[in-house]
Amino acid sequence: MEHLIKQYTLDAGALEIQYIEESFGEFPRKKTATEIMRRLGDRDFLILMAEAPLSDDPMGTVVPVSFKVVHELRAHETDPKLADLVARLRDAIEFEGRKILYSWIGGTRSDWRGQGHFRALTEETEVWAHSAGYHEVLVKTKNRFYDMRGTLDTLEFDVVKFEPHQTDNRESKVYLSKRLTSDVLRGHTSRRTLTRA
Repeated sequence: MEHLIKQYTLDAGALEIQYIEESFGEFPRKKTATEIMRRLGDRDFLILMAEAPLSDDPMGTVVPVSFKVVHELRAHETDPKLADLVARLRDAIEFEGRKILYSWIGGTRSDWRGQGHFRALTEETEVWAHSAGYHEVLVKTKNRFYDMRGTLDTLEFDVVKFEPHQTDNRESKVYLSKRLTSDVLRGHTSRRTLTRA
């Protein structure tokens, strides 16, 4: 299967993500375009979306079915949420003198899961990150997102830290990372076509 991937600029991508997140029921708090632009405005980032034709549309209308947003994570962050993330991971990730990429938000609409769209987005992200000199990519999820954890496992992300929740283990935080070597790129399996919005 050939995956159609579109790379977005900040303004267009932020608006598109705000719209597409409405299709994702499992995330109670949706990101706004303003929040996305504020987070990404002063740093390296990549916004990708996988598109596919609607199966029941004779016209073959193509719609976004999966998305991924990644950005640079600095050793010394001023944004309180990112500074907290770096502080939590100081014992698990080496930040000084290295470029770390943070996989911030993303997902696949439930009716399109299992078709390799998120894998294709992740592999395209890894190509971009490797060429931009990033050393490692970092992901944070919750223990209860079993599908996401399974996907990250097949993409060979390693658990680097587990933060147990005090009362509900499903709410525990799981941090995973992957070092970006040329071997990672040679292991890619998806066929992708990339266009720019």
